[in-house]
Amino acid sequence: MEKRVRFKSAWLPWLLIAPQMAIVLVFFFWPAGQALYQSVLQEDAFGMSRQYVGMTNFERLWNDPSYATSFQTTAVFSLLVAVCGISIALLLAVMANRVVRGATLYKTLLIWPYAVAPVVAGVLWLMMFASPWGIVSYALQAMGYNWNHLLNARDAMTLIVIAAVWKQISYNFLFFLAGLQSIPGAVIEAATIDGASPWRRFWTIVFPLLSPTTFFLLVMNVIYAFFDTFAIVDAATHGGPGKDTAILVYRVYYDGFKALDMGGSAAQSVVLMAIVILLTVFQFRFVEKKVQY
Repeated sequence: MEKRVRFKSAWLPWLLIAPQMAIVLVFFFWPAGQALYQSVLQEDAFGMSRQYVGMTNFERLWNDPSYATSFQTTAVFSLLVAVCGISIALLLAVMANRVVRGATLYKTLLIWPYAVAPVVAGVLWLMMFASPWGIVSYALQAMGYNWNHLLNARDAMTLIVIAAVWKQISYNFLFFLAGLQSIPGAVIEAATIDGASPWRRFWTIVFPLLSPTTFFLLVMNVIYAFFDTFAIVDAATHGGPGKDTAILVYRVYYDGFKALDMGGSAAQSVVLMAIVILLTVFQFRFVEKKVQY
């Protein structure tokens, strides 16, 4: 029988959710409303005058070839960050779950990157890949590969993907480890007694039971790649070389605060918000069907 919580007063539930609703209103709905309002205006660089221009800002985006290129760059970047971040975190979680001695130390070291600010992560990996004396760049040159993220677009994309994945691995690792530890040991033992190999046990038992966690992390990693990687891109490549690593969220910043195109920047933020909402709805509508609860 399903148990339901019943409140004696009608206003108590609203009082309990009021703090969270206030946060959502102030930090999401109000900025989103401001972006929608500014996207139909044309303002000067100092905000002293504004003019209603309707959908002109969106039409300029539609006719801008560089903006279409940013779409492709963001799609590639987001796919690499989500797939690599989830795959590596799952591997580390499986390994950590098997560790008996020193498990606490091992897990603590894997969690540390989550405490690092995104801009610090960008600078850290930039220094390691800085030509010619960065430790990673020096090793690559010793192996015969001439690394140069300032001129080579592929190297620059590799740099920000590595930094973004490294920053997010701890978050993914925590959820995967919690999911692995919640799997009943009797299920694994029964499969072992039946003669299932470790690889078969993982794909037929462990991974299906982790599908809710994997789906949740897929949604969160896509949102992370679209929004929370701005500081990494800004610190590591500044959207370069050229605009080859200028993902959509970086374009919003660059056009608004450097090019001083407030209306165009607001229109880009509206488009970016719509894309993330549509992707999230798509994942819940189609991808969630593969999840086994």
